[in-house]
Amino acid sequence: MTFDVQTFRAQFPILSREIHGKPLVYLDNAASVQKPQAVIEAITKTMTHGYANVHRGLHTLSNEATAAFEAARVSAQKYLNAASSDEIIFTMGGTDAVNLVANTVGQSLKEGDEIILTVMEHHSNIVPWHFLRERQGAVLKWLDVDDDGGIDLAAYEALLSDKTKMVAITGLSNVLGATPPIKEMARLAHQAGAKILVDGCQHAVHGPVDVQNLDVDFYVLTGHKVYGPTGIGVLYGKKSVLDTLPPFRGGGEMIDVVEQDRITYNEAPHRFEAGTPPIVEAIGLGAALDWMMDQDIEGLRAHERALTDHAMEVLGATNTNHLYGQAKDKGPVVAFNLGAAHPHDVSTILDRQGVAVRAGHHCCQPLMKRLGVTATARASFAAYNTREEVDALAAACAKASQILG
Repeated sequence: MTFDVQTFRAQFPILSREIHGKPLVYLDNAASVQKPQAVIEAITKTMTHGYANVHRGLHTLSNEATAAFEAARVSAQKYLNAASSDEIIFTMGGTDAVNLVANTVGQSLKEGDEIILTVMEHHSNIVPWHFLRERQGAVLKWLDVDDDGGIDLAAYEALLSDKTKMVAITGLSNVLGATPPIKEMARLAHQAGAKILVDGCQHAVHGPVDVQNLDVDFYVLTGHKVYGPTGIGVLYGKKSVLDTLPPFRGGGEMIDVVEQDRITYNEAPHRFEAGTPPIVEAIGLGAALDWMMDQDIEGLRAHERALTDHAMEVLGATNTNHLYGQAKDKGPVVAFNLGAAHPHDVSTILDRQGVAVRAGHHCCQPLMKRLGVTATARASFAAYNTREEVDALAAACAKASQILG
């Protein structure tokens, strides 16, 4: 199988749009990727031909919807190489998944127990742990990174102690594109008696993940970044760990027996899926993951790397641009500033040229402080982007530099 960007691109109807009379150059993929026709059709088919509430229904539509919903769980299991579909919990997204872990693990934390985070975490993998600091006296310990997002494993190991209960790290920085040494960090965490969670929201979009090989306790992904819909995410948890955790939310599905004076709970994963789940969204996510597993993943990754290298080259060719994060084999994320121009102004001018990028602190204020800035512009690439679109970005940046001085 050979990766053909034009064939891949043709599967995304929105990419034929024009913005301000110019072809859309969509480079905001780290925020949310566009959806292929296969996912759009799966959602439409469910809504028009096969929708009903799942589980416990005895009629045909409910049975069909349940089968499709649980098939999506199996798709997520395969995508992450989990040992069992019972290790796959559907959530409302990546943020919800981290909150689920923080709330359940947090119930057993004592004052002084420690949680290790890196300074390049997304707020979604910071704020839930701050709740435990505020409410239960947990101690947050911060692991610094170098300018490119590199991690000093000796410094990490020095932070670990017998009080460390959780290590929570990004799988790929949404600003620097850096990937931590997850497997080694997991080994060291377990050696210290701690659990480890990986925020894979930026990591999982670039191809299937092997959670068994990484040996992580929890892995989080969000649907809208892996070519699926919003409102759906996945929490992978080792079955042996999930079985020790209390429920997160109460309601239907997560129970076994409910009486006036006692209650017993369902097994994982259903213990953590209270109420009517995001049925259509889960089926759409399953379609996205199945579609991804049918792609030439190595070709896709090579194409994204080539786009990133080209962007770093053309944007770095002028002294006007400052690039953040230049790690070897970084993910397809390029954060930059144009001189003293505010990133919001840069983004607005780029939009008038049909080029969509993100501007701001990217929900990474500790990292922005570490880098000595308050905000950056950010171009991020998906496999449907082209070399010509990178050149369009560079041309739009040159125009922005002229306008903003």
